[in-house]
Amino acid sequence: MSQDNLIKLACGKCKRVNYWSSKNKKLVERKIELKKYCKWCKAQTVHKETKK
Repeated sequence: MSQDNLIKLACGKCKRVNYWSSKNKKLVERKIELKKYCKWCKAQTVHKETKK
């Protein structure tokens, strides 16, 4: 996994960065949103791509 493709995923509620993921920036232009578990909110919330 190269550093260029790494993105941060932050919780939509508490805004904490919980996950790192990768994406092909040439093919995917929109920001990624995934439902993931946040250990601070103790619930599944929408995690959005943020800047590095």
